[in-house]
Amino acid sequence: MPVYIALLRGINVGGNKKLPMADLRTLCESLGFAGAQTLLQSGNVVFASPRADAEGIVRDLEAGIAARFGFESRVLLRARDQWAALIARHPFTPEQIAEPSKILVTFLLTAPDAAAIAALRAAHAGPEQVEVRGQEVYAYYPDGMGRSKLDNSFVERKLKTVGTGRNWNTVIKLLAEAAG
Repeated sequence: MPVYIALLRGINVGGNKKLPMADLRTLCESLGFAGAQTLLQSGNVVFASPRADAEGIVRDLEAGIAARFGFESRVLLRARDQWAALIARHPFTPEQIAEPSKILVTFLLTAPDAAAIAALRAAHAGPEQVEVRGQEVYAYYPDGMGRSKLDNSFVERKLKTVGTGRNWNTVIKLLAEAAG
């Protein structure tokens, strides 16, 4: 049965859109997803589903969140092998990987076109290293993320799509959860 990793955008941030992870697991199970496991409180859930229809899974999760919790949250979904592939194709050096708290992967709803990627590059002066590969933006923050202008809203605005970021530690842990 295919295994998926779903990322919910904008929940449990600053006291807004509160969604307990136990309730998210229950929602997933009620939708027919098996073995739902969450990681952290930021809306990361791993589950198996006999369905291969990713768009339908996303639609059902988003509708279930709205119906049960009374707010909207975009869901970004990747199959386990897609997740493993995005880790394998990262652009980071071994020295950068050794500082996982300085790495962020932003998962995009749609792959940006070449013009949007060019707009991001033109508008970004650094010092962060940014690489767009498919539906992911890989960023290394040499000075940390705290004061960087390269935040989620900047990336979404320039790439003209919705995204949600996870640090490298979380990315690796989610693959481990998905591996069983």
